Amino acid sequence: MTLDTATPAAEPLAARIPAGFVIGAATAAPQIEGAAVVGRRTPSIWDRFAAEPGRILDGSTPAVTADHFHRRQEDVALLRGLGADAYRFSFSWTRVQPAGRGALDPEGAGFYDRLLDELLEVGVRPFATISHWDLPEGYERGWLDRETALRLGELAGLLGERYGDRVDSWITINEPATVTLNGYALGIHAPGDSLLFDALPTVHHQLLGHGMAVQALRAAGVQGAIGITNTHSPVSPASDAPEDQAMAALFDLVHNRVYADPVLLGHYPEVPGFLGDALAAFDAVPAEDLAQIHQPLDFYGLNYYMPTLIAAGSGSGESPDGESAAMSALPFRLLDFEGAPKTGFGWPIAPDGFGRALTEMRDRYGDTLPPVFITENGASFPDTIGDDGRVHDDERIAFLHDHLSAALAAVEPGGVAEGIDLRGFFVWSLIDNWEWAAGFTQRFGLVHVDFETGRRTPKASYEWLRAVLAARA
Repeated sequence: MTLDTATPAAEPLAARIPAGFVIGAATAAPQIEGAAVVGRRTPSIWDRFAAEPGRILDGSTPAVTADHFHRRQEDVALLRGLGADAYRFSFSWTRVQPAGRGALDPEGAGFYDRLLDELLEVGVRPFATISHWDLPEGYERGWLDRETALRLGELAGLLGERYGDRVDSWITINEPATVTLNGYALGIHAPGDSLLFDALPTVHHQLLGHGMAVQALRAAGVQGAIGITNTHSPVSPASDAPEDQAMAALFDLVHNRVYADPVLLGHYPEVPGFLGDALAAFDAVPAEDLAQIHQPLDFYGLNYYMPTLIAAGSGSGESPDGESAAMSALPFRLLDFEGAPKTGFGWPIAPDGFGRALTEMRDRYGDTLPPVFITENGASFPDTIGDDGRVHDDERIAFLHDHLSAALAAVEPGGVAEGIDLRGFFVWSLIDNWEWAAGFTQRFGLVHVDFETGRRTPKASYEWLRAVLAARA
């Protein structure tokens, strides 16, 4: 089965986009900025992780990446040329606060002053993520340490005081589920720990840091909206067998519900008795912690890439983002969606899962769910520049068309997720980047980047999305 790559017309999709619906593009500082030794920036956990042999697929590091630090104005011009409503970026923690505590560094903070001013000058709304997977290298235990939550709260307050008059929307933390699963449970992302269920304290500490960051931003009097972003993957059991059903429920808990429930409901999900020992980390959470986590939010950010198929039995060593020896010790395994078209990463392409993801959020959280932004959706494909000097990424166009269409259809009157207040959609990503443990082997961008020269080449998907945005009423 292959993805239909006939280029869809821009106008029919544009006509379905509601007035005021925000469409933008997203990036993350460790993946695009480079300039690792410019100014007083200090190493992050990803700098350290990438320096360890065998950690990054192609042996690359985040030292230069797409060199956005030096090409900032060029990238802002790309956003303007696209007609994007908004740009989601993240702060480099060790650029703005090299010591991991204390005052902001004037030179590092100045970079974001200029970025924000330039975005506002061209009419692009800034969506700023405070923590997008990078931590100071000096935080030796990272999110295993409760102290890191306090540090995130302090950083949020400093950023709020400096940029609170210019940031349209704040995201406290990005994808805590991926941080815990890939960084602390499976060892395929920084900091590289393979703790399996002993990684669960990092869930609570990230959520506590989120709550502290919300409080700090509000205390700083920021003018923008405040939310959090997590990735949501609808989970299906491989069969009707009780053991497959139970393991699918377990994966849904550790990937989706232990993050959203405390934020939106004020408590961790009830754990079935047979799973009690594995999830014992949530048994004695102080009530005051839950009160800090359960802060009123202006929006909830949802990242959707793919659904998950789960079977009981030891893992195969394959996770969605790479191989992990730790997977073989888990009581479940991730199965392939046979026959489904795949992205360059091998992820199943399933736009219908968008409706299910949104429906699950609505049904689980009801009136406690604030307005929702799709803060990431996109796909990697093996893009190359053709003889005509263009990148013909028809697969990405089809992917974005089908996923944006599915999200809009889900929340329309009569849609499967009717009732959700869906406010916007961000494409991952604006430009090709350093894709974490995959290095430069996966390209997600609307704009091709030559990682040797830094040259930007807008892809066909960029031109297509520009046409969609221009055709809106």
